[in-house]
Amino acid sequence: MLAPNQTYRPETRLVHAGTLRSEFGETSEALFLTQGYVYESSAQAERRFKNEDPGYQYSRFANPTVTMFEQRMAALENAEAARATATGMAAVTVALLGQLKAGDHVVAAKAMFGSCRYVVEDFLPRYGVASTLVDGTDLAQWKSAVRPNTKTFFLESPTNPNLDVLDIAEVAKIAHAAGATLVVDNVFATPLYQSPLELGADCVVYSATKHIDGQGRCLGGVVLGSEKFITDNVQGLIRQTGPSISPFNAWVLLKGLETLSVRVQRQTETAAAVADALASHPKVTRMIYPGRPDHPHAAVARKQMRGGSTLVAFEIAGGKGGAFRFQDALRLVRISNNLGDAKSLITHPATTTHQRIGAAARAELGITDGMVRLSCGLEHHDDILDDLTAALKQV
Repeated sequence: MLAPNQTYRPETRLVHAGTLRSEFGETSEALFLTQGYVYESSAQAERRFKNEDPGYQYSRFANPTVTMFEQRMAALENAEAARATATGMAAVTVALLGQLKAGDHVVAAKAMFGSCRYVVEDFLPRYGVASTLVDGTDLAQWKSAVRPNTKTFFLESPTNPNLDVLDIAEVAKIAHAAGATLVVDNVFATPLYQSPLELGADCVVYSATKHIDGQGRCLGGVVLGSEKFITDNVQGLIRQTGPSISPFNAWVLLKGLETLSVRVQRQTETAAAVADALASHPKVTRMIYPGRPDHPHAAVARKQMRGGSTLVAFEIAGGKGGAFRFQDALRLVRISNNLGDAKSLITHPATTTHQRIGAAARAELGITDGMVRLSCGLEHHDDILDDLTAALKQV
């Protein structure tokens, strides 16, 4: 296991951090498929449950394989602590719900994944937690939404699906001035291209299902922050309510982390090439990519991101009909609502990930009927471009 004071670069931490070898000295991380653990004595069991003796009690609380994944993610994120969850949405829900009680208030950016919006807008209010949605790019709206009972802010950046880039550092200042915390969903940027904790966020969450696994195999999530944040808000909720990750999934995600930097770099290069090649295409009416100078938030992206993203959003002429004809004509790129995969995937947000929020909310966010979201994979970028340009002929 890497010593805490090591200053290895991210690529090295992705391979080595958090490794806990058994007495057999295995090279690859061990997979501990166990529900429970045995104790040397009744007294040790008592001390273990009183947290006076280090070790494992039950895999709903903690597991050696899960610990390795958590410690590697913490090392990559430069976080004091991390806790893994069964899914990315479990991570978002735990990060928010663990801080909140009836009577509290949440401020969140309107532009977010449909399930995240459900948690903030529909789920939390059922339990007495009010919410206000704002234009995340407008700092004045964050300030004006604050109430005396505001407990936390929530945002994702870049946003899903229209890739807005929100100023994390400035939003964090507003949150902290109000005595609130800031939770950031960093899935689209990945930990390689953006470090929300270093920008002032109190907590960062990931759907590890996406780039961290990166090969379409399993579900997972992770919540990261200070030791105090995780202990006070996350650990007890996971222990008592059980949104726990499978040790097998944690092991798969550990192996995914080893190749994360190689995959994301290749996918980002492809995304940039696609954005540049299609930006002037006559059947593409709008191109959105954070790495381009014509992105509406290019200055913020340059300030806080180290890369453009593996995703591209663009609008097809002809609205929904044009977008459907385009998607259905693709032969290499596959239609799927997932992202961050080794395979290139495309989706139509208005009828998939964001259909539940309704036409008015989509219009407010700029999610048009012609918009598609492309997650670039590991195929040769010329093959991807050939497939996209051929499909555009059907529009």
